[in-house]
Amino acid sequence: MLTIGKLGEAAGVKVPTIRYYEQIGLLPAAERSAGNQRLYGRDTLNRLRFIRHSRELGFALDDIRELLSLSDTPDQPCAAADVIARRQLAYVNRRISRLNALREELTRMLDQCSAGTIANCHVIEVLGNHDLCAHDHDMAGEGPLI
Repeated sequence: MLTIGKLGEAAGVKVPTIRYYEQIGLLPAAERSAGNQRLYGRDTLNRLRFIRHSRELGFALDDIRELLSLSDTPDQPCAAADVIARRQLAYVNRRISRLNALREELTRMLDQCSAGTIANCHVIEVLGNHDLCAHDHDMAGEGPLI
């Protein structure tokens, strides 16, 4: 059995995240020691690693919940899991397209800058007037670009 700290270390997840996953039902409630310390078994570690890897691939928590539910019934066809993965792939492809357009716009903006003074700076001009952009690169709702 692993304590919450050891579980986090083994899965590469912070303790508050483990508690949050328990709270929202992605992880089962921990067993407790006589001293009321959370204790976790190998199954929980594997489940936490599954969640972490899914998050690294960009899956939303609701999709992970559904994938975990599917993994709990291993004899069923994997078509439902494929649907979720295809939806994530489509999202990633849309995001890549938007990021490519963003890169092109930034490159164009910099290429047209004469490196003079701020009064004549094309970068400042374009940032102040979206109509000067060549692409629609609105990424509202996409979250931070990290």
